[in-house]
Amino acid sequence: MKTVRPKKFLGQHFLTDLNIASDIADTVDACPDIPILEVGPGMGVMTQFLIQKARPLKVVEIDSESVGYLRGHFPALEKNIIEYDFLKMQLEQTFNGQPFVLTGNYPYNISSQIFFKMLDYKHLIPCCTGMIQKEVAERIAAGPGSKTYGILSVLIQAWYDVEYLFTVHENVFNPPPKVKSAVIRMTRNSTTDLGCDERLFKQIVKTTFNQRRKVLRNSIRPVLSDIDNRLQQKGIEPKDHSTFLTADIFCRRPEQLSVKEFIDLTQAVTEESGKAFSMTEE
Repeated sequence: MKTVRPKKFLGQHFLTDLNIASDIADTVDACPDIPILEVGPGMGVMTQFLIQKARPLKVVEIDSESVGYLRGHFPALEKNIIEYDFLKMQLEQTFNGQPFVLTGNYPYNISSQIFFKMLDYKHLIPCCTGMIQKEVAERIAAGPGSKTYGILSVLIQAWYDVEYLFTVHENVFNPPPKVKSAVIRMTRNSTTDLGCDERLFKQIVKTTFNQRRKVLRNSIRPVLSDIDNRLQQKGIEPKDHSTFLTADIFCRRPEQLSVKEFIDLTQAVTEESGKAFSMTEE
C-alpha cells in the first residue's frame, strides 16, 4: 500500500525516525496499566510501538487517507481506529469513563487546543505525553519570570507537573517543519481543587496575559468591569475598586506571578466583588 501524502491544511509532518518514535512511545510508561489514546497517528510510526505496550490502545485520526493506511497495516487495531476530529470527541466515552494516557505527534496547528481540551478532561487524563512545536513546549514548561511564561504555562501547571524531555530536529520529518519540535510529559499533580473559582481563575489568567506588557492594576480592570456589569444586572451595586488596586501585587506584570499567586489573586478578586463569582452565572 502506498504511503500517505502529508497534508498542509491538517498540519501533518510525519516522523520518519523509528528510534525517536520508540522513545516518544515509551514516555507513556510513566502511567502504566491504563489505556492509551493516540492522537493523529498518521502512518502509525508511533502506533507500532504503542501496540507492544500490552494495554488497551485506541487511535483517533481525522484524515481518511491515513485511516485507510492504518486499517491496511494494523488489522488488529481495526475496531480501535476512530475516524473523527479529536477536538469534537466526548472523551468520557472513549474508554467507558476509565482514565487513559493521551499521546501523539500532535498537529502543530491545533496543539494548544488539544491541551485546553486535556484540561477540560483532567479528571480522565492523569498523563499526557507527545511531540509538539519546541516553542510551545518551552512555553508550557516555563516558570515565572520567563518571557515564554504565559497562559498555557499557568493553566497547565495548576494541574500538571511538566517535563520537557528532549528536542527533535527538523530533518526526521516528512515534510521537514520550519521549526524544531520537542517531546514533553505532563503528569497530574496532587491538586484536586484550586481553592478558588476556576472559571474566574481562567478569565484572570487569559485577560492579564493578553495584555502582558501592562501591570496588573491596568490589565485586570476588564475582569473587574465584567463582574461589576453582571452584578449590576442582578441589582447588586459593585464596589469602588480603587483602594483594592493599590496592593503591591497589582504593580507587577502577569509573567511575574506564580500559579499560587494567580490563585490568591482570584480569591482576592472574588472577595472584592462581595459575592461569589459563580453567582454572576446563575
